[in-house]
Amino acid sequence: MAKAYLFPGQGSQSVGMGQNHYQQNEVFAQYVDRANEVLGFNLKEIMFEGPAEKLKQTEYTQPAIFLHSIALYQTLDANPDMVAGHSLGEFSALVACGAVAFEDALKIVRRRGELMQQAGETNPGTMAAVIGMEDEVVERICSQATEEVGQEVIAANYNCPGQVVISGAVEAVEKAVELLKEEGCRLAKILPVSGAFHSSLMQPAYDGLKDSLEELDVSTPHCPIYSNYTAAPTSDPEQIRSNVLSQLLNPVLWTQTLQNMEENSADSFVEVGPGKVLQGLVKRTLKDVEIDGFE
Repeated sequence: MAKAYLFPGQGSQSVGMGQNHYQQNEVFAQYVDRANEVLGFNLKEIMFEGPAEKLKQTEYTQPAIFLHSIALYQTLDANPDMVAGHSLGEFSALVACGAVAFEDALKIVRRRGELMQQAGETNPGTMAAVIGMEDEVVERICSQATEEVGQEVIAANYNCPGQVVISGAVEAVEKAVELLKEEGCRLAKILPVSGAFHSSLMQPAYDGLKDSLEELDVSTPHCPIYSNYTAAPTSDPEQIRSNVLSQLLNPVLWTQTLQNMEENSADSFVEVGPGKVLQGLVKRTLKDVEIDGFE
């Protein structure tokens, strides 16, 4: 049987993240200090001291979560058979499986955060959590809202059975929430995010990141990485490069990723990074698997 390592995405941050590890573990501290040098600003201070409003800004959130995840991963004696990361977490997974060097990934993640924040300002949009509705129904209602409003809303994060996040233009998302409530879903709630992530409104971020990714040195990983874009494993460097770019405009197929990992013999799942979000999603998606975490 096989062990899968998972890495969280945006939303798992909190002020004080990593501070105890920094004080108690020399390896963790070395990665944090190196990140400050590479980035040219004090990310450590934002992680440890906040304020929360600054840490919530996408341009800081993304490198903070990435750094916490990888610095912590490097303190473990980990030998994954497969890896995956949720949205931003896919970059953590790329480092964990040896496909991308830490410093290269950190720079890309920082750029990705800046571009996504800018895209949210250029193309204002939002996202909403939908609980207690079949995926097919959510997709149908998103199509209906898109048609009625004339602006896009799509199912953007398939997190676990019965939990989908939708994304798109503000008016279209609001219309979809209204229709979903009429349809009888348990919860449909607008999220406090800075943009319509994983939708076509992220096109400026896609365009901006494309050149950086083309220059990124991607190696053959020592274990397969499961892509958000395809939910399938790959060890091909060019496919990896293409997949992490495509995920900006396309849904995160997390439910399908976990199911495919289990089908490929994963019976133990370990989340590495701040929070326990992914452990919860594994519990709600798979039965009879071991679930652990390091945060």
